[in-house]
Amino acid sequence: MTVPIAKLSFWGVRGSTPTVDPATWRYGGNTPCLELIAPDGTKIILDCGTGLRMLGSRWAAPNGGKAPGTHILVTHYHWDHIQGIPFFSPLYVENNEFHFYSFRSKFLGRDSLKQVFEAQMALPYFPVDMSAMSARRKFKEVDGGDSFTVGENKITARWLNHPQGCLGFRIETPAGTVAYATDNEPGDAKMDESLRELAAGADIFINDAQFTPEQLATTRKGWGHSSWLEGVKVARHAGAKTLVLFHHDPDSTDRMVDSILRQAREEFASVFAASEGMVITLGAPGDAVQAHMPGTRTALRREAQFHAKVCGVTEGGKDFEEETVVRDISLQGALISLKHLPRLQSELQVTMEAPGGDGVQSMNLRGYVVRIDEGPEKGHVAVGVVFTD
Repeated sequence: MTVPIAKLSFWGVRGSTPTVDPATWRYGGNTPCLELIAPDGTKIILDCGTGLRMLGSRWAAPNGGKAPGTHILVTHYHWDHIQGIPFFSPLYVENNEFHFYSFRSKFLGRDSLKQVFEAQMALPYFPVDMSAMSARRKFKEVDGGDSFTVGENKITARWLNHPQGCLGFRIETPAGTVAYATDNEPGDAKMDESLRELAAGADIFINDAQFTPEQLATTRKGWGHSSWLEGVKVARHAGAKTLVLFHHDPDSTDRMVDSILRQAREEFASVFAASEGMVITLGAPGDAVQAHMPGTRTALRREAQFHAKVCGVTEGGKDFEEETVVRDISLQGALISLKHLPRLQSELQVTMEAPGGDGVQSMNLRGYVVRIDEGPEKGHVAVGVVFTD
């Protein structure tokens, strides 16, 4: 019997505005866009931020004939969630078909979603209008509380607490349930309950974590966003299995997101910080949730051999220390063979012995686990590390 598998890919994870700062490279600077491929092959896109362009550049072309329709769920109409639409190349291909879903805005009225897309490509804001897009496009209005099915998958919308309105989406597939709740602020009792209903028992709960708890209580109160701590509270109350911190502030460096992730992991067992290129698999044999990062995050490596000692935390949360040999290294990172299985997105201390003019010298580096693959030797894993110090 075939086990149903769903794959969730993160193409944009930043909130408010894109960033190109080198200090945000590890987590990424594109604004929100996720892609869920359900076990029945249904393709669902969540939001249309600048990450949508990256998804479009890697779009799989159909093998002749009409391509199956893709379903795009738009949470709301703020710029960071729609600005990728004009740059999504599959919209300019005649064989493609897209079904868009979002709510009727009280500011725009009927056909709100279509109006938003047309307006951002109207003169003088863009060189061509939507008539240049030859793909078939269908628009459907949904309201908080609505449920509908696409293929074998049930989608439910819930209102979230955000200026001018925002929908969260719950997607139930045969492989597991994903709850997507970007852009929400705690404090409204009705909306808080709506969020808990959205996240109830979800395998993956993706929640706004743009601000720190301190910011949320003071200078950022009323801005429509949440914190890692509020996400933990909801995940715990709703019985969600894995929490993904999302919609990182454009001013939050990788180091700051690292700190937020560490704090969240002290309070909840299974937490990841959303990162461009991260892929989460639901329904795979063994662990309920598997996450991995692409090899490009470890940069171009060169063969080398350095004796090293590695200290870190295992997937089970235990400290470990191990002697090994670093065989591949670059200025940005390394690929290290380990017997221990470290936790993805955890910190490693790597001490390497390097020959020098005064004999063997120690080089102490701090790294961050971005990739875990099967190792070349039995009983080992190949751990991709990006150096942060």
